[in-house]
Amino acid sequence: MLSSRSVFRLLNSMRVPFPAVALLFLLPALPQTGWAQLAPSPDAAPVSTAPAAPEDDQSVATFKLEVNLVNLFFTVKDKNGNLVPHLAKDDCSIEEDKVPQTIKNFVAENNQPLTLGILLDTSGSQYRVLPLEQEAGSEFLERVLKPKDQAFLLSFDVNVDLLQDFTNSARMLSHAMDKAQINTAGGNGAAGIPGLGGGPVPVHGTPKGTLLYDAVYLASNEKLSQETGRKAMIILTDGDDQGSRTKIDEAIAAAQRANAMIYVILIADTGFYGDFGYTGYSAARRMAQETGGRLINVGSNGKKLEAAFQQIEDELRTQYVASYTPTNAKLDGTFRHIAVACRGDGLKVQARKGYYAPSPGN
Repeated sequence: MLSSRSVFRLLNSMRVPFPAVALLFLLPALPQTGWAQLAPSPDAAPVSTAPAAPEDDQSVATFKLEVNLVNLFFTVKDKNGNLVPHLAKDDCSIEEDKVPQTIKNFVAENNQPLTLGILLDTSGSQYRVLPLEQEAGSEFLERVLKPKDQAFLLSFDVNVDLLQDFTNSARMLSHAMDKAQINTAGGNGAAGIPGLGGGPVPVHGTPKGTLLYDAVYLASNEKLSQETGRKAMIILTDGDDQGSRTKIDEAIAAAQRANAMIYVILIADTGFYGDFGYTGYSAARRMAQETGGRLINVGSNGKKLEAAFQQIEDELRTQYVASYTPTNAKLDGTFRHIAVACRGDGLKVQARKGYYAPSPGN
């Protein structure tokens, strides 16, 4: 039997479609080809029964394209950074590729079900801050999950592991988070016989570093793309990626196509890097900004980490959704740039940068 830690395993040599991976477990033996292992943990809740998005749904994270209607989720803050909860349709405007769009519906949205993916960096650089992440993350999930919400948890290091599949149980998620271990492929979770409870199934080639972009890509395509409604990834990491086969542009595009915002909580043990410092800030900020989320830098401060989770919770529960029919009705698969503005003294809108139109024939 595979260990619970060998689930959702990323293959560095190729990516495995979700249905194909399930078939691997029907085989009597798995050859050493570097295949990823993708299966729920033994105590996982059933996979969501929410209706799957249609195949022609090629929209971006906080967007969903239904027929020819775009639904856009966004938050608005004043010049002091406070959330603004009581705007009306006439207060805001939307442009697509610089062309004004007519808003059909506009509501303040705080009750729609929320789907979350928690991505936990368990690479060697997080050794000292992992306990902080586990404690604050568990408290956040306990507060934020409502009866119709669901979340999953994965870790990423030299591998990508699904620690808990979709569930509404904060207890199950916290239990899985508490079991997360630092993995450097040289101990701390990687010793023993791979796949037999003694460590992860090895990836093809020499594993190294932190597979951040691969984790975002897999979480987007294999978990979030089939879900509906408000979707967000919350990534706890120092922002450095080492060894991913996925490029940052591909990771961002996958999140956009899955309609998932990315929130990055930048948490780093600066002492780990010595005099060299770490370089993950700009890439993490880009992933967040282009998907309509936000980057929050907390260093290694536990109080700042708790405050970051509170800010994310407040934003996810204080959103607007505006619907419009695009003036550009072409099914050409192109990326459509979105700009949202709201009238008011110093108001700032936090929204996705755009969405992908359906491709011809889809």
